Amino acid sequence: MLGLPRGGVPVAAAVAAALGAPLDVIVVRKLGVPYHRELAFGAIGEGGVRVINDDVVRRGGIGPEDIATVERTEQAELERQARRFREDRPRLPLDGRTAIVVDDGIATGATAAAACQVVRAQGAARVVLAVPVAPADTVAHLRTQVDELVCLSTPVLFSAVGEWYRDFSQTPDEEVLSLLKA
Repeated sequence: MLGLPRGGVPVAAAVAAALGAPLDVIVVRKLGVPYHRELAFGAIGEGGVRVINDDVVRRGGIGPEDIATVERTEQAELERQARRFREDRPRLPLDGRTAIVVDDGIATGATAAAACQVVRAQGAARVVLAVPVAPADTVAHLRTQVDELVCLSTPVLFSAVGEWYRDFSQTPDEEVLSLLKA
């Protein structure tokens, strides 16, 4: 069971507990449009994984310098999070195993796609993506990139993951660390 920090880790922890599965973190970072940070034009992940949505880049008028600047910033944060959340623990070995990638929801699908690429690169034989909520078109696209996709709700009117939660406040690093240590 692999949770995306930060909000995906509490969801992954609950699923891991229900299944009796080990829990780890898979660190990816959204690449946000410079003038609208919540809108992803792509994502990066551990091991040099990079996913770019050319349509968003083109429609958003995002230039190569903007892309490079955002990537540098997010790469530094990705490395910080990987060190912070793993501490001294090695990654769970994925060679030949089924990896269940869990997030708190999907909007554009960039971080989910990057996370699934990371676990494939780490040797997972089967990749399952599990989320509580996502737009139907994004789910359809991501189904082509994983072995199985579980999504509990695909609302017709979808604008952001946070609108489907009563409390969508930021999950603190300390909570992520506590769940990973448990």
